[in-house]
This record gives sequence, C-alpha cells and structure tokens, in this order.
Amino acid sequence: MTQDLIDDVVRQRIRSLRLSLGWTLDTLSSRCYLSPSTLSRIETGHRRIALDQLVPIAQALGTTLDQLVESEGDDDVVIRPEPETGIGSTIWLLSRERDRRGVMIAKMRITAEREKTEPQVHPGYEWFTVLKGVLTLRLGERTILVREGQAAEFSTMTPHALEANDGPVELLTIFDHDGERAHLPGHRPAKRQA
Repeated sequence: MTQDLIDDVVRQRIRSLRLSLGWTLDTLSSRCYLSPSTLSRIETGHRRIALDQLVPIAQALGTTLDQLVESEGDDDVVIRPEPETGIGSTIWLLSRERDRRGVMIAKMRITAEREKTEPQVHPGYEWFTVLKGVLTLRLGERTILVREGQAAEFSTMTPHALEANDGPVELLTIFDHDGERAHLPGHRPAKRQA
C-alpha cells in the first residue's frame, strides 16, 4: 500500500471516528490541542499528517496510533487456519497468535482417543460453545454434560478437564493468554520427570 493510500485511510478513520462520536472539529480540537482548521485540512487532505499530530488525535478519539494506521489488506482480514493435530484432538486457530485483544479463538475437535488427564488449573477464564456432539466438562467435583448449541464459561482456577462424550465433539472456544499456554499444542509447559 502506498503512502498516499495509507494517508487517505487514516484521514477517513479520523473523520469517521469523530463523526461517530458526534463531535465537531471544535470538539476534537479542544481534546487534542490542534486547531480546528488544522484538523479540517488533515481530514480533507490539504495538509500532510505528521506523527506528532496523530498521537494526540488518536488519544482524543479513544484509539491507538496502531489502529489508525494499520493496513487494510486482505491478509489482515482472512485467516486460513492450519490444523494442529494431537492424539484425539485437532485445533484450528481462528485468530492471529498474540491477538491484540489478549485472547485466542480456536475451533477444537476432541475424540475418545484423547488422553484422559487430571483436571488442571491456571489463571483466567475459559469460554466455549459446543458446535457438534456432547462434551463432558469435569469442573471441580462436578461432571457436566454440555450439549450441541450450549455454552460454558468458568474460572480456570477451578480444576477442569474437557472430554468427548460418546463420540467426537467440536467446540468453538476463547482462551485468554493463560488458557492458551495450558491448552494449545506447543504452548503447554513440559511435564516434570519424577
């Protein structure tokens, strides 16, 4: 993307964010300490955008510099998940690793071949919905069947384990950073040798 195209995108974003907040140029001006005429020239393309102007504009609009200038290409939109397969489980990452929101979204398929483990704990929360099949959620002292179309959310400081119940189960799940390390292949801590 050329610099002129990036500038045009940034200008559109500034104007759109300002208008979505219901602000006039004067309102934005009072919040970012740039004159209304400077802001008008920036929005209309009659003035080059300087970095020292973008930072206060972004802050005033409640966004970040990164979000104002990020690329609009298809590579930033379309995610082409590659399956990560283990014994009895397959995971497709549906969000970019180290997502800026601090979460990882994944589709999981669990079968009876998955090794049964002791319930684990880690900081954070976990959320999932069952897309197909029935999941056995061992949560503390409880065993809960979560059926197709149902969802579950719980503190991961409660010992928990996910298992297929009477056939394969597919989930859509959201992990925070701690859940990612605990549940996703390649992110798990090494087992200690006894």
